[in-house]
Amino acid sequence: MIDDVALNFSSGSLLLLNAILAIVMFSIALDLLPRDFKALARAPKPLLVGLCSQFIALPALTFLLVTLTQPAPSVALGLILVAACPGGNISNFITHRAGGNSALSVSMTAFATVGAIFLTPLNIAFWGNLYEPSRAILKATQIDPISVAITVVFMLILPLALGVWLNHTKPDLTARIRKPLQWLSMTIFVAFILAAIAGNWANFLNLAGVIVALVIAHNALALGTGFTLASLAGVSSFDRRAITIETGIQNSGLGLVLIFGFFGGMGGMAVVAALWGIWHAISGIALASILSRRTAAR
Repeated sequence: MIDDVALNFSSGSLLLLNAILAIVMFSIALDLLPRDFKALARAPKPLLVGLCSQFIALPALTFLLVTLTQPAPSVALGLILVAACPGGNISNFITHRAGGNSALSVSMTAFATVGAIFLTPLNIAFWGNLYEPSRAILKATQIDPISVAITVVFMLILPLALGVWLNHTKPDLTARIRKPLQWLSMTIFVAFILAAIAGNWANFLNLAGVIVALVIAHNALALGTGFTLASLAGVSSFDRRAITIETGIQNSGLGLVLIFGFFGGMGGMAVVAALWGIWHAISGIALASILSRRTAAR
């Protein structure tokens, strides 16, 4: 049974993944300056719409998705957990490629990452317990919000703060290292995910077929949620592209860390997060190539 399968992932591999995600977050933060946050404070509507889309609308619609499709409990909880994570590390790159508001995208990633300290464990606990089949997993797991917060702080918040500080104090240095570090960190992250899948290939093949369609549907739901909420809020198409992509690109790397750190690498959950990490890059780049053909109105 899918809920009884656990993927192999050593403590050393988990530590390496934490370090890789910290480097990725640091490289993203090199695009941020304190004034970016001040500008959004003066005109916060697009940011607030994006955060509502990511932390309120998407988890609620994910709950509806799993209620309608009734997947195995571990798969359902994996979808809920991914929806509870902040925006993914490649969202800024994809937003730029799509001709969207990169500053908004980077700031959404930053604010969502800080908010994840409280909102990620809250959404996992609330929606996971509300869905009856996954409630038993959460009761057996006893996920600790404080441990999740500590994980997010050391893996995401500190690298983010360090990157903003370095960009503010050493702009010449960050200008030289920004792009190479971003490409290098993302390449290492993708290689790590592929290596982890290869190390669990037999289990992955047995489980993936059941989950692929759900992950594709969930990702389409996430992109549609961002687009719809941004349209209803009346933000510009320039901002709407950023909100759409930020909602549709989730930090599946953080999801994997939580799954292996708190859920023992439960197969259904881990395959959901791993497939998300692959598929959202494919769908995001494809969407960006379509959107980039027309200039967004600001």
